[in-house]
Amino acid sequence: MVSIIEYIDQNKERFLEELFYYLRIPSISAIASYKPDMFRAAGYLRQALLSAGADKAEVFETEGNPVAYAEKIINPALPTVMVYAHMDVMPVDPIDLWHSDPFEPVIRDGKIYARGADDDKGQSFMHIKAFEYLAKTGQLPCNVKFMIEGEEEVGSPNLARFCEEHKDMLKADVILVSDTSMIARDIPSITTGLRGLTYLQVEVTGPVSDLHSGLYGGAVANPVIVLAKMLASIHDENNRITIPGFYDDVMEVSAEERALLSQAPFDETAYKSALNIREVWGEKGYRVPERTGIRPAFDVCGIWGGYTGEGTKTVLPAKAYAKISARIVPYQDFEKIALLIKNHLETIAPPQVTVKVDILHGGPAYVSPITLPAYQAAEKAYTDTFGKRPVPFRSGGSIPIISAFERVLGVKSILMGFGLGSDSIHSANENYPLWNLYKGIETITRFYHHYTAK
Repeated sequence: MVSIIEYIDQNKERFLEELFYYLRIPSISAIASYKPDMFRAAGYLRQALLSAGADKAEVFETEGNPVAYAEKIINPALPTVMVYAHMDVMPVDPIDLWHSDPFEPVIRDGKIYARGADDDKGQSFMHIKAFEYLAKTGQLPCNVKFMIEGEEEVGSPNLARFCEEHKDMLKADVILVSDTSMIARDIPSITTGLRGLTYLQVEVTGPVSDLHSGLYGGAVANPVIVLAKMLASIHDENNRITIPGFYDDVMEVSAEERALLSQAPFDETAYKSALNIREVWGEKGYRVPERTGIRPAFDVCGIWGGYTGEGTKTVLPAKAYAKISARIVPYQDFEKIALLIKNHLETIAPPQVTVKVDILHGGPAYVSPITLPAYQAAEKAYTDTFGKRPVPFRSGGSIPIISAFERVLGVKSILMGFGLGSDSIHSANENYPLWNLYKGIETITRFYHHYTAK
């Protein structure tokens, strides 16, 4: 019987043709005009899953973007694995930073460059191909379901309701997710924790309209300057967040667990070099992996106001805006944190301006115990493929729906990510190494064997 390694080698050209077709679909969930492309992506997935061996596959509409669902039930008495992924991608702006068309995938230096190459089309594609191999070769040892949504990049606002409405259809024993990363190519890791998220937009309004900066500058408060001062005050001299009550519910990780987490290799010099920064930044008293894994964070994701076009225009702007994300850790409630941020910004605003804060979306943090049988199966699969035991790792990223799966469906998720920090997800020139793509397919295949082994 052909092995998974042989199967990958024999089908590489076809795999890339299929993946490239998928990557060419500009399924940007944050921009409403791309909604038809969300349905194109869902339709593609439906056909791809049927071709891979699913018994049935369909596209479900929600109040937002669609969900592609498929299943193959070989025996209801056997365990059921459900794969969760997302078909939507981030916007591509600023487009001039891309070295090639973000929706025309190319291979350079052994990497696929395209929006979604890693996050999450490339990684979800690995699951489809692992399933295809097992189904086509008669080795599928359990039931498999796929749920691939179109709104992860905007907070999955409709997926929890979809899960509530289709609980019976979505029954499973474990959920597999590949929307995270490894520490390094030679250091395989399994993500055991995710930070939660709350996302807001703030609007600061000053005068009734843009004013002449010569006639009014110095006499009328400039909303851009006011907003910048407000945001700058959010961190103190030790880079702790100054919002009252922000840390009240933070889970303090024990010294023993911090010592365990510190065993994961981390090269600060290489980290700084890769990012082209002279020094790292963050909360005093914590290492970089702790700052991104077990501590909360507050960031400004965008800030704008006034004239930003070519040349000059001497205006004192009437408004300024910022988009804010707060990453939260276990025990923090994302809705409570959103209200704390909103109230704080409204409280510290000077009387010369008015402030409006809109809470956009969010979700709680998540922790997956390493004692779960599914985690141990994943650990064995990585060990088989990479030749070394994977390191448990807490990611600074967020997948808000993961906690909802546990709450609504009562199922734990195993986060088998194969991306790298150099893949530039959410940024220009997103990429995914071919080596990781193929290793991912191999590892996922091995997971099924270990998970069902007696």
